[in-house]
Amino acid sequence: MSASSAILWIIAAIVVYLAAMLFIGYRCSKRNASTDDFYLGGRRLGPLVTAMSAEASDMSSWLLMGLPGVAYLSGVCDAFWTAVGLAVGTWLNWFFVARRLRRYSSNIGAVTVPDFFSKRWHDDKNLLNAIAAVVIIVFFVPYTASGFAACGKLFYSLFGVDYFTAMILSALVIVLYTTMGGFLAASTTDLVQSIVMTFALVVVLGYGIFSAGGIGAVLDNARSLPGYLSLHATYDAASGAANSYSPLTIVSTLAWGLGYFGMPHILLRFMAIHDEKKLVLSRRIATVWVVISMTVAVLIGVVGLAMTKAGTVGVLEGSASENIIVKIAALLSQHGVLAALMAGVILAGILAATMSTSDSQLLAAASGVSENILHEFFGIKLSQKASLLAARVTVVAISVLAIFIARDPDSSVFGIVSFAWAGFGGAFGAVMLCALFWKRSNRYGALAGMISGGAMVFLWKYLVRPLGGVWNIYELLPAFLTSLAFCVVVSLLTKAPEQAVVAEYDTAQI
Repeated sequence: MSASSAILWIIAAIVVYLAAMLFIGYRCSKRNASTDDFYLGGRRLGPLVTAMSAEASDMSSWLLMGLPGVAYLSGVCDAFWTAVGLAVGTWLNWFFVARRLRRYSSNIGAVTVPDFFSKRWHDDKNLLNAIAAVVIIVFFVPYTASGFAACGKLFYSLFGVDYFTAMILSALVIVLYTTMGGFLAASTTDLVQSIVMTFALVVVLGYGIFSAGGIGAVLDNARSLPGYLSLHATYDAASGAANSYSPLTIVSTLAWGLGYFGMPHILLRFMAIHDEKKLVLSRRIATVWVVISMTVAVLIGVVGLAMTKAGTVGVLEGSASENIIVKIAALLSQHGVLAALMAGVILAGILAATMSTSDSQLLAAASGVSENILHEFFGIKLSQKASLLAARVTVVAISVLAIFIARDPDSSVFGIVSFAWAGFGGAFGAVMLCALFWKRSNRYGALAGMISGGAMVFLWKYLVRPLGGVWNIYELLPAFLTSLAFCVVVSLLTKAPEQAVVAEYDTAQI
């Protein structure tokens, strides 16, 4: 098949996929009668949708681009410890947080994460609401930008389409179905997108091994590179030598798992399930899918480098390594109509990974502006119709900012995501755990924990981490510990929570 014919079939598959996402958004728009419907789907999600939408919105383009790219460049060590931290964090979040948050948020009528913090501690001044909403906006803008950047890279790498134009068109589709259908559309499309992502991972791995010359050739190439298969060293392609990966770095990388306790777009899924008893099934589905998908993603990076050694894929340097799945899909598309359609579905899988996270992030940010800042902090009275309009306008505004940030085609998806992930984990993670598991915590401790954790992310990344040596650890770990310390110490130094707050806490216990 000619390259031009293959591209036409790939485009056809992608267009069908995008049209399906817009159709789901349109259908779900008919069920948005209130802001509770728009932000939580009326708490009507089933266990399968809850599990897969949570994990699809979690993994984002990082799963299909960032993680394979890291493995391609430096071997399995960095990618492995990151994946382990995320897998453990996923299970812990579902096991300890999900059910208690679902019950607690329902009991007090909270529909967003900032709303939960405010109502949990009876913050009449709504400072927790406002600060939490600002944190969400600050860190979700770059997070959303990473998704838009992934879309731009995809179309530029495959079709030679202008990066900026491709990014804007992709963002437009995401904004359209999100503003139409709200949370229900985001969750339903996430289920579909998780299926597409799974298909993409499996097909790419199988075809990649075949193109590299078999599993033996893949392993021989990996073994020949110093430190490539080690769990305590990374491979440096520039020098051809292994670099040590210290125990401190391993602990720092495992700290990725702490981020889950503060991810608004994931926590919202826990709040939205219809029956809290079904969360056990959701946890099992989510954990199994995460472990398998991340394992396959790391292997794709290893296979991709073997394909480069075999000459079937060109050398990818720097952030270009994140395009390895795109390159494999393009190679697959040359083997007939069916293969081209499969390649189109694989590329749609990258779009799915991006969209499933971006839509959830946009919704969380929109709720922060319309519900938490305008309505609750400033006291602006909005009708249901006006509130929905404010949420939709916010989605558009944040998308514009994200497009501006992602305008650089050399930006790293992995780098942007890691910073935003640290931001949420540092600002919200410890505060959420204190809210759910410590009766003595109060609004002052929560406020101190939120501000100190968010600030530490910036301080550590830009002032401390550049010092290198023992200071070169992922900023999420010091930010989480700082937030926890402030939350505990300030709560103990200030007045204990009122009896009404304690009574609500006791009612929500499982």
